[in-house]
Amino acid sequence: MAKTKILVADDEARMRKLICDFLTAAGYDVTEAEDGEQAVDLFFGTGGFGLVILDVMMPLMDGFEVCRTIREYSKVPVVMLTARTAERDELTGFGCGADEYISKPFSPKILVARVEALLRRSGADKQELLTAEGITLDKSAHEVTVDGKPVDLSFKEFELLAYLMENRGIALSREKILNNVWDYDYFGDARTIDTHIKKLRGKLGDRGDYIRTIWRMGYKFDDRPADKDTDEG
Repeated sequence: MAKTKILVADDEARMRKLICDFLTAAGYDVTEAEDGEQAVDLFFGTGGFGLVILDVMMPLMDGFEVCRTIREYSKVPVVMLTARTAERDELTGFGCGADEYISKPFSPKILVARVEALLRRSGADKQELLTAEGITLDKSAHEVTVDGKPVDLSFKEFELLAYLMENRGIALSREKILNNVWDYDYFGDARTIDTHIKKLRGKLGDRGDYIRTIWRMGYKFDDRPADKDTDEG
């Protein structure tokens, strides 16, 4: 099983080393970032992270801004670390999408324990492999292949395909897909799903036919090939 990748962003080198040493000893694959911009570049450039640890007070982009940026595209668990203990700061952390908010100073062992608990709840510590007639989706590595060839998907396309494959054979309404893939606080037109489905089908080639349109409802993923579906207007 591949090691879970964790991104640690903190501008204090000694703090980064302390956190990374404990996480590495616990069996995680750790990547370091020394400021907010580098954290964002690594998250979207390298990909495949199962959890992110962010210091709040960082140069270029603070932890809150980094968290908001990540949350636009991913539900990856996020832990915020900060010396700012005011209630309003903690509420800001949770408001921007953080899953845990830990005040400095803290016990590295407790941090590791909270990381492990978060990963257990999210399932991100398991290498989850979804397969269907030539399509392989690796949730741990954040990779998709069709007949062994890699397919380049955006974050939302990947999450959409994963959600459809996890609910194989189940008819899913646009609203349900929107709530689970785009989060409950997404206020865009549900028809944005239709656009992503079309792009996803195109990237999957012939396997895109497994994503079937359910008339006046939404979509479902079905292993059995079907005639070419047409989205209703």
